[in-house]
Amino acid sequence: MKSLFDFIVTPIGDRYSNKKKIGDKELILNTEISGHEFVNRQATVISTPILYDGPIKPGDEIIIHHNVFRRFYDVRGNEKNSKSYFKEDQYFCQVDQVFLYKQNEEWVTPDDFCFVKPISKRDKFSTDKEEPLKGIVKYTNVCIANMGILQGDLIGFTPESEYEFIIDDQRLYRIPINSISIIYGHQGNQAEYNTSWATGS
Repeated sequence: MKSLFDFIVTPIGDRYSNKKKIGDKELILNTEISGHEFVNRQATVISTPILYDGPIKPGDEIIIHHNVFRRFYDVRGNEKNSKSYFKEDQYFCQVDQVFLYKQNEEWVTPDDFCFVKPISKRDKFSTDKEEPLKGIVKYTNVCIANMGILQGDLIGFTPESEYEFIIDDQRLYRIPINSISIIYGHQGNQAEYNTSWATGS
């Protein structure tokens, strides 16, 4: 089956990513369904939209918006699926809800976004561990490369434009292209910053 406008996807693993392995024990981090932080965002494409002619194909792994798999409570307190729910383990996902797709073992972003890795703050007297509004480009696409921004470049971005994701045990920010404020180029001397809880170990 194909949808006219939407991908049909299935989650990779459970709908919620709220468990962490510690030694031989498994810790449940969250039991609430309403919070978006622990909703699984990894999916496999079952079918592409009929009116879609982009590069994503059935079988590709994608990173999607948290609302696709998220569950809610209605006004009576009953637990409900999101409007994306199609049938068991299958969900509709709009084209603009796809933020990364993997092909040839490489993550690629849609044209509107890039993903950056936060960098460590150099000021050893600061209580902040992370340099604000700067990051190293980790995942990109041809459109961004044509702007002169390459993987590994250090960029600056506007306040409140970053949105946090955990991708392959790395904490990254999704940054819209129109929120990139400065291109520092390839510095080579910036330390990436990753918190221990992001590694899943």
